[in-house]
Amino acid sequence: MYLSKRHVSRRAVLKGVGATIALPLLDAMNPVATAWAKTAAGSAPKRFAFVGFPHGAIMDRWSPRQTGADYEMSPILGPLTPFRQHLTIVSGLRNKPGETPEPHGYIESTWLSCVKPWDHGVAGPDAGVTADQMAVRHVGQDTRLPSLELTTAQVGARVAWRTPTQPLPQEGNPRAVFQKLFGQGDTDTERAAILHETGSILDRVKGQAARLQASLGIRDRVVVSDYLDSVREIERRVQMASQQDDSALEIPDAPVGVPNDITEHFTLMFDLMALAFQADITRIITFSLDREASMRTYNHLGIAEGFHPLSHHGNNPQKQDKLVQIQTYHTLVFAKFIERLAKAQEADGTVLDHSTILFGSNMSNSDRHNNDPLPAAVLGHAHGRIKGGQHLRYPQDSRFADLLLTLFDRNNIPVEKFGDSGGILSEV
Repeated sequence: MYLSKRHVSRRAVLKGVGATIALPLLDAMNPVATAWAKTAAGSAPKRFAFVGFPHGAIMDRWSPRQTGADYEMSPILGPLTPFRQHLTIVSGLRNKPGETPEPHGYIESTWLSCVKPWDHGVAGPDAGVTADQMAVRHVGQDTRLPSLELTTAQVGARVAWRTPTQPLPQEGNPRAVFQKLFGQGDTDTERAAILHETGSILDRVKGQAARLQASLGIRDRVVVSDYLDSVREIERRVQMASQQDDSALEIPDAPVGVPNDITEHFTLMFDLMALAFQADITRIITFSLDREASMRTYNHLGIAEGFHPLSHHGNNPQKQDKLVQIQTYHTLVFAKFIERLAKAQEADGTVLDHSTILFGSNMSNSDRHNNDPLPAAVLGHAHGRIKGGQHLRYPQDSRFADLLLTLFDRNNIPVEKFGDSGGILSEV
């Protein structure tokens, strides 16, 4: 890959009054006459996303019956079929430290820590620090936001723990997330005020964007144009959501800026996550699709029962079928995020090629509140170090912490022990 125009700094941004927009990885950010793959500047960053859902899964509809590469895709994971070469399904794992007397109180905090809540800080100085925050120490310090914690739940869960005693709050308002990614100011309050005064963020930087485009090669101009179009579309949708009538909200106290439509809420959050990765604003994201004991209803699917009561299915086939419908819907909205990453070109591949994304839950059978075996799927290739395209089934009582340790290993993160881990899963 060679440059025909001037070199652009990897740290280059578009700036205007009240706006700062990071740029995606461009050919022009590569030193002149040097191939992408041979330079540190051209090495795409390592990225992690941990996307969790509550109430487990109907496991015989989640796990394929066959193992290896020639498995038949399961119903719940069906929406990920176009990305099966990027997909590693890992079955048979158990998070034993997550098995507690009060599962809904602890299930979220133990998913990415693999440490019992009462052992936080007791079993070691990092006992209770979650996998996302361990990754932050190694790959999150070179970005403006070390990590991003998101949710579409009405009340955020405690999924990410920076220290054994400090959980990180999850943001559920797409407008607030947009301002965090693209607004200027020292605080969220300042960013909100600036955005209110200046209007469209993109309008504030269009002059500089035009000058930048004129200096780039054809391929880079296309990348920047597509990226800014994506920012513009999300900005438009966020602004529409912020102008809605509060009285029409299904939840009376829902904050302004959260769409009434749950699919639009999911889509906005996933689109913002994709932009945050593409622009290298952050490299670590945790996202809870909902929280444990959720009372959300899925009326758009024709399901009027609350999610939590329905999760206590008592092996009733009709209730299980409804849960499969909800769980498949969750996979569908997640798959659209994967599609965006698969289409985002950078360096010698795509954003998905360079990412490690865990999709799963810390609960198995929601009727029994157990953690064995957990639903777990990994998307992405971690720069070619995760094989993909296979279903792996491990023996009973294999440790879920070993999967997290393996994801560290595949990204060259030097963590020797995590939670109750025992070793690397070499087949991943």
